[in-house]
Amino acid sequence: MTTAKSHLGRLSLLASSLAIALLSTGAESKEPSSSVASRIAADTPADLFGELFVAVQQSRIFDDGKTFVDAVPRRDPAVIMADYRRTRPATPDALRNFVLASFVVPGVNDTDPGSLRAHIRKLWPTLARDGDGEPTAPGSRITLPRPYVVPGGRFREIYYWDSYFTMLGLVADGRDDLVEGMIDDFVSLIERFGHIPNGTRTYYLSRSQPPFFALMLDLSKTTEPAVHARRLAALRREHAFWMAGERCAGAAFACERIVRMPDGSLLNRYWDGRDTPRDESFAEDRATAEKVSSRPPAEVYRDLRAGAESGWDFSSRWLSNPQDLGSIQTGNVVPVDLNALMWAMERRIETGCRKAQDLACEREFAGRAKARHSAMDRYMWVARERRFADWLLREGRPGPVLSSATLYPLFVGMANSAQARAVAGTTRQNLVARGGLRTTTLRTGQQWDAPNGWAPLQWVGIAGLRRYGEHALSREVASRWLNTVHRTYLETGKMLEKYDVEDVRPGGGGEYPLQDGFGWTNGVTSAILEQYTQLIERSNGPGTVTTP
Repeated sequence: MTTAKSHLGRLSLLASSLAIALLSTGAESKEPSSSVASRIAADTPADLFGELFVAVQQSRIFDDGKTFVDAVPRRDPAVIMADYRRTRPATPDALRNFVLASFVVPGVNDTDPGSLRAHIRKLWPTLARDGDGEPTAPGSRITLPRPYVVPGGRFREIYYWDSYFTMLGLVADGRDDLVEGMIDDFVSLIERFGHIPNGTRTYYLSRSQPPFFALMLDLSKTTEPAVHARRLAALRREHAFWMAGERCAGAAFACERIVRMPDGSLLNRYWDGRDTPRDESFAEDRATAEKVSSRPPAEVYRDLRAGAESGWDFSSRWLSNPQDLGSIQTGNVVPVDLNALMWAMERRIETGCRKAQDLACEREFAGRAKARHSAMDRYMWVARERRFADWLLREGRPGPVLSSATLYPLFVGMANSAQARAVAGTTRQNLVARGGLRTTTLRTGQQWDAPNGWAPLQWVGIAGLRRYGEHALSREVASRWLNTVHRTYLETGKMLEKYDVEDVRPGGGGEYPLQDGFGWTNGVTSAILEQYTQLIERSNGPGTVTTP
């Protein structure tokens, strides 16, 4: 069987013979010297790159023969040829990588990452809103005092967990003013309502969303003691909201957002204070409950609402039958991502109290964080499956669904090194798709399942893997996701809410049409490009990385 190396060797020999023939022809030419000078001044790629040109065109590393001849050298052609003769790429892949590192190739690596970044920067003013002041008309809107950024599309108000990922991009793009304003807006919500609602509408007040407020505070650059004190007080009040069920959770029992595990330790779940259809999805919720004959409708409504609080609305994580939304059982699930975020919150309260010299508070939250960590290790770490898992209350076992939530303990820094290595292996084997991280490995038709990928989960994975030294995998996920976002942007002109990471195209599923805008996709994309400045977006391949 002919090898790529011997094939390229013969191409080099052919190129040498061709060069000699060209020189011989030139020596016998009867053209006037002025004509020869004119011809030399207009050297073609074949003239300039000789054996490299022949190797590229004959190996067909680009489908169109015109692609390479339209490429622009990044360095002097003589330097490129010297590098080529020194390295002698031995396979088509090696040859392609050499060419992409040496040339700007149209339709392949000719898009400056700054172009997508520039597009996102232009979107921020479109998605930004001024502070609302006092309500001027009756309606569902909850006002905010400072400017903020909305996700876009049908999401025309601020949303809780979306905003953290949006803020990552605002920091990368130098919009610290909006970051500080949004943090102040969230402080205002906690002071008025005791928690941050799902979004700034009255119909969202009965639930929250994944508690990222503590991590938002990490993005702040303010040094004012009074501001820190106010924000710490708000953070402690948010923690009290999530832990309110402590007063009524009995042995191995759940109350509100609190679950008492079999050993007496406390963990959290998602919950909602109402048990009626959601205002914004009224018909959909009633239709779902009508199909369930084995449970009171109020139970179904509560679980649907709790699924909305999770941000993963909806996913096989919450379903006893992955193909049936009516089997939703969110209240029966103790989620790994929620509890990782609660641990991060407790650690930051501990640090804030230590800086404030509040020793009683410091001790309390150090103890809470330690107890939560121990409980998660006991109930959520599944060593034989190399993953962190949700815990099912009634069944008394880990949930069966592998999802990108397994990366949250790495993201917040609570995994040990052995756990991190194991999760990285599971991620590489099961969750990495052509266009980024899968949400889960199950296809159910729900939008928080395969084949969809979502910007926040990409960042959780990228940052978590990088934190534990899994740099190659982190970079690979970043590259694949950027390729998905960029290709879809070139095709649609839009930044989208979610993407199909299997086929690298716009995502599907869910209760509403695909939305564009889009806050958290913009934020995560900018943050990735800021972190990995060497990534070049490509419009025709599955997440290849090149270094200019």
